[in-house]
Amino acid sequence: MKRAARRRGIEEFSVSFLDVICCGFGAIILLLLITKTVEPVLLEKSTINLEGQVAARENALHEIRGQIREVQRQLTDSRLSLNDTLTQLASLESELTNILGRFNLARENKQESQREQDQLAATKQSLTDEMERLLAADFSPRNDLVGGIAVDSEYIIFVIDTSGSMQSSAWPQVLRKVEETLAVYPQVKGIQVMNDMGDYMFNGYAGRWLPDSPSRRQSIIRSLRSWAPFSNSSPVEGIRAAINAFYAPDKRIGIYVFGDDFTGSSIEEIIDAVDEINVADAKGKRRVRINAVGFPVYIERPSLRTYQFAALMRELAHRNDGSFVGLAEFQ
Repeated sequence: MKRAARRRGIEEFSVSFLDVICCGFGAIILLLLITKTVEPVLLEKSTINLEGQVAARENALHEIRGQIREVQRQLTDSRLSLNDTLTQLASLESELTNILGRFNLARENKQESQREQDQLAATKQSLTDEMERLLAADFSPRNDLVGGIAVDSEYIIFVIDTSGSMQSSAWPQVLRKVEETLAVYPQVKGIQVMNDMGDYMFNGYAGRWLPDSPSRRQSIIRSLRSWAPFSNSSPVEGIRAAINAFYAPDKRIGIYVFGDDFTGSSIEEIIDAVDEINVADAKGKRRVRINAVGFPVYIERPSLRTYQFAALMRELAHRNDGSFVGLAEFQ
């Protein structure tokens, strides 16, 4: 009985020990299965793929930023171009306004010139009728007028525009008119020749009268052919110099102004300046007589300067006991 009980106890112990060992191995196997991870190769491939995507997106971002900068640059260029265009448009509008202003002024001057021509024609007709009436009444004309210009002066001064337009177009006629003017004064007590700036033809006689003689007159014409000092096409300097240098209360002096246009800014200023130096005496007679001759340099293309010269010379001659003659053609 005791042997049977001992065998049964050993058997029970042996089976339990094997079960424990088996369970232990099973637990180890389960732990290995649970803690098993993904192979490193797969993780490295995934990381490489993500880095490539990030790099691709960064490149795309750089391209987009570059395109944005290009668009911004084009927008800036377009704005600058628009500003330049607007500036040019404003300049063109201003120039157009100036052109329209000059056109309107030229049209007004043309209309004024036409009115003056009509008035001149009417005055001429009226004078013709009056002359016929006076001649019918045994009227005797004055003998101290030649071509409408008084020739009672004892001393004569030529104030000649020596500008380029006169030199290139009117100079032969200037020579003839100087000769013709001298011819109507067979003998005078003194002659002087200046340009419209007050420069003397003969510097040795600056401020003094040239003695009159046939040889002196020939010398004047000969020197005049090549005489070309600077000129600003404004006679006021020459007139002022002539009056200041040669006026004397006991001398009858006549000034002849030769020119073709006027480049000054104001006719009234010149008229006032001449009035200040060529003052009238108690009887209203001026110190010197001022005559003027206008040459037709711009007769085919008259400009405002041409009209201003005619208006200036006509008013100067009228105020200073002289006459203005406008030549209509080169003779």
